Amino acid sequence: MTKTFAILAAALTLGGCASSYQLTLMPRDSGKLYFGTAEDTGGSEGAMAIEIEGRTYRGTWVEVVADRTTGYVAGGFGGGRRGWAAGSFFSMENPRGAEAKALLRSEDGAGLRCDLRGGAGRPGGGTCRDDRGLEYDVQVRVAPRK
Repeated sequence: MTKTFAILAAALTLGGCASSYQLTLMPRDSGKLYFGTAEDTGGSEGAMAIEIEGRTYRGTWVEVVADRTTGYVAGGFGGGRRGWAAGSFFSMENPRGAEAKALLRSEDGAGLRCDLRGGAGRPGGGTCRDDRGLEYDVQVRVAPRK
């Protein structure tokens, strides 16, 4: 019974809330702004879309570094039949936030690759690079709930 409760508690701690994110991109060769969206359904991947110069890139992001980690600590003392032991689950946040890799593609086959940091309901940032090697700085904001 205790083991079942501990596993359930850990699952609830890890299972985040669903969020939508607004993406703002600026290429490193101009001050133009481009926009996109990313969806987080509480798992370790989600849908993403970005529009640049009338071309829409679609694909998925995949979490490569979690925003938190969990573990179990056990300890005890005593000898013979009269010793005792106790343990506890713990959860720690990654101070740098989660990291994700996104691979996006347009209908005409052009690609956009993004490295993002943040998530778990918090803003973040990152970079994207297109097939021509042009880099974009990215701001990630939590979208307002509808």
